[in-house]
Amino acid sequence: MSKFAIFIVALVVVALLAFSQYVSTKNTLVAKNEAVKSAWSQVDVVLQRRADLIPNLVETVKGITKQEQAVFGEIAQARSQLLSASSPADKISANQRLDGALGRLLAIAENYPQLKSSENFLRLQDELAGTENRIAVERKRYNDTLQDYNTYVQQFPHSIFATWAGFSANTAYFSASEGARQVPKVDFSTPNPAPAH
Repeated sequence: MSKFAIFIVALVVVALLAFSQYVSTKNTLVAKNEAVKSAWSQVDVVLQRRADLIPNLVETVKGITKQEQAVFGEIAQARSQLLSASSPADKISANQRLDGALGRLLAIAENYPQLKSSENFLRLQDELAGTENRIAVERKRYNDTLQDYNTYVQQFPHSIFATWAGFSANTAYFSASEGARQVPKVDFSTPNPAPAH
């Protein structure tokens, strides 16, 4: 065999290996991207469940605390923004506003002993707490899946193939909102809680 023929064969083998690597990387990227979408849809489901609970909770509190209209307005606006948000980044931002508004509502509820004895309020609060736990679990799962995808997209040589295939890193991570970092202490189990300091 001539040197030219060997060169052509070697070039074809390298091209086939590169194409094979490209196809393999693209298939993995597609699978990881779909896993991110699936994890996000689970977050979206639990966010929707919480949004569905909020009107009942607000109506229960409204019946007893009519003068807290500003907080009710904040909650309504934040809930509306959450329900109308289309992208994960928009939903994450709206969710952070809703977290803050709900925290203020539950802190206000501390000042009304009638609420602490309301079965409806206590049931809704338990449902909300359970939903918050599910949100935390799904949010963690989503962030882990997104981190796996982003790591893969940015590693060499995957980064080259990802660019060719039209994939890029996704920065829509869920993080704790500033208001959620300092959640007010709310205790509905005692009849006369001590004031928070």
